Amino acid sequence: MTAPVRRPSRVAKLPPRERILDAAEELFRSEGIRRVGVQAIAERAGTTKMAIYRHFGTKDALVAEWLRIVAADYQAAFDRVEADFPDRPGEQILGLARFIAEGLPAISHRGCPFINSLAELPDRSHPARQVIEEHKARQARRLTGMCVRAALPDPEQAAAQITFVLEGAQVSTQNGSIDRAGERLMSIVEGIVGR
Repeated sequence: MTAPVRRPSRVAKLPPRERILDAAEELFRSEGIRRVGVQAIAERAGTTKMAIYRHFGTKDALVAEWLRIVAADYQAAFDRVEADFPDRPGEQILGLARFIAEGLPAISHRGCPFINSLAELPDRSHPARQVIEEHKARQARRLTGMCVRAALPDPEQAAAQITFVLEGAQVSTQNGSIDRAGERLMSIVEGIVGR
């Protein structure tokens, strides 16, 4: 998934809560969660630390809200392929793979925000980690449902294989270990769907 382009002229017009989220997203994506302090977010958002705490309570709650927004973007991709290919679950699966494959060139050195956040948040009780785990579980259920409707043999196994390929392609793009990752991702998913 591509990182949004920061638009200073737009950001200055946003309400404080949205400016904070915009600044947090930019900083968390580029520098990571742990390296970014509340003061840096406040400065980037053109607000105060007090405003951040008033809107979110804690930095952890801000991180969780940012990841809810990122998760919603991924869920919207599921919604789009279901709308674009009604009653064609095989095409829906390929559409999801295409969504990831087309976003690979834009992955920065930071890579997938979920994978990076999990690495930075080892405590399973952290609210942001819970957001990620809930999102990934929902994504797995939706993908498994598509595999069931596509009549793939062993739909749970097919969904697991597709998930491994989608997430592996993102990590491989981030670390530069595999060339033509998007093309290879599509070839593998096409093979799974074509069984």
